[in-house]
Amino acid sequence: MWDTAGTERFHCLSQSFYRGADCCVLVFDVNNLKTLNSLDGWFKNFVEQAGIENPTSFPFVILGNKIDLEHMRVVNAKKAKEWCKEHGDLLYYETSAKEGLNIDQAFQAVARLALSQTEIVKFSPVDQPLIIENEPPHPRCNQCII
Repeated sequence: MWDTAGTERFHCLSQSFYRGADCCVLVFDVNNLKTLNSLDGWFKNFVEQAGIENPTSFPFVILGNKIDLEHMRVVNAKKAKEWCKEHGDLLYYETSAKEGLNIDQAFQAVARLALSQTEIVKFSPVDQPLIIENEPPHPRCNQCII
């Protein structure tokens, strides 16, 4: 997992970071419209640098972060969901890293999407743990549960 934190200095490294990725998580601040507008550039950059031929079939997850600061909010969920729909009906979660709101759900979705790129996953309902059917991690296990 690579976190570039939107820092421009990572643009030169992005191709080596992005190649072989199984999922892309783009995060914006719901209290800063500029960060939502920046998603276009980060989305296009990822698609180009990772060599994604069909972005609509690649797993992206969009996180609107800092929902704990509701009094400062400038990007509503409807606007964020519209952006996601325009870019291939991408999965969207509203989160607060500070308060831990929806973080587990979002990263479970990220894991599911990334693992869906392989054939070793037995899908389970969203509220159930992921079950990976692969070589046991050690002799006593028959399954690894994430």
